[in-house]
Amino acid sequence: MSSRYRWVILGVGAGGAGAFSALRMGLPALGPALRSAYGLSLPQVGLAFTAVAIGVMVTLVPWGMLTDRVGERPVMTVGLAGTALALGATAYASGYAMLLLGLLVAGMLGSSSTGASGRAVMGWFARTERGLALGIRQMALPLGGAAASLALPHLVDVGGLRGAFLTLAGLCLTGAVAAALFMRDAPPPDRPLPTVPAPPPMRDRRLWRLGAAGALLVAAQAAMLGFIVLFLHDARGLSAAAAAAALAGVQLIGAGARIVAGRRSDLEGLRIAPMRRMAGRNAALLALTAALAGGPGALLYPALLCAAVSTMTWNGLAFTAAAEISGRARAGTAMSLQNTILAVGGALAPSAFGALVQATSWTSAFAVLAAAPVAAALVLRPLVHDEDARIAERERRLSELRPLEASS
Repeated sequence: MSSRYRWVILGVGAGGAGAFSALRMGLPALGPALRSAYGLSLPQVGLAFTAVAIGVMVTLVPWGMLTDRVGERPVMTVGLAGTALALGATAYASGYAMLLLGLLVAGMLGSSSTGASGRAVMGWFARTERGLALGIRQMALPLGGAAASLALPHLVDVGGLRGAFLTLAGLCLTGAVAAALFMRDAPPPDRPLPTVPAPPPMRDRRLWRLGAAGALLVAAQAAMLGFIVLFLHDARGLSAAAAAAALAGVQLIGAGARIVAGRRSDLEGLRIAPMRRMAGRNAALLALTAALAGGPGALLYPALLCAAVSTMTWNGLAFTAAAEISGRARAGTAMSLQNTILAVGGALAPSAFGALVQATSWTSAFAVLAAAPVAAALVLRPLVHDEDARIAERERRLSELRPLEASS
């Protein structure tokens, strides 16, 4: 799988996922504009954000199954083009109900880019490069969100809320056109890879275990990214601009850390064991943050930065592991199932963390949050042995093929 075209596929997949992430992760930057334009209360603004998340959660697995059946190109093209149309209609929404409907439909259609882009990377990149490639693809998500968070308020100043939504629509339409023009099915491998048939993803207990561990890891990630600004502003007295800049810095460094983590997993040839080590590191850094929450900034801020970045590093490995457990033919469904479970964990964690802060303190909340990655490491433990067994079986079958290839 040495074709240079694989990098084009990666660019198209990452671009499509990043375009939708600009909506999904950048929409909160439009909160003040939405509140002003539609006269919304804070809960109503929150519901607008939730509408996108609900649309994503209910359609991820169906899109993944369709990708496994018809391929990545039609799914990404139709899904992102539909997202652009939905956002275009949202730009002209005359009332709150139409706004919610437009965002819901945009989330339902935009989730097509998740499994399709991941499956394309799975097919075009060999196992020795897959962690790096999926790390780059995962990097596009926080980058898209960070870019949108910075750009959307300025777009509102220039063209109003309508201009911001039309810009997001244009990004998704660009992703759809790129998929239509450049996305291709992966060429068959030089020799069929020896694999052990896996159960269907929805009935594979290993994927549900991996998803449960991911939900615990994403709980820490979502809580840190969701509340780092408020913590720095309310508890430490930083200005809103400085706290927001800290969040942007975390997102950018975390995006790069995903690439590093993916490459290291390729060199090691493993996904689960590195995830467990990351979980242990996350727990230690969150516990350190809890201990320093009321301490001097010279000690707290480096610990907080390291903890927040560390919670972002594991995502690419989780999706790579899901794809490798199920195999190429079912990778779209497996990755979409994984993302659905993560979406649930990511949706529940911030509200639970906020309630814990209000009921106790920041120190206690960070300390409790440190328990989530500890639990994730325990949940992942049986999958370490499973991965070792899959690799050993793969090597055994390859060794059986080599004499046959030499004789032919």
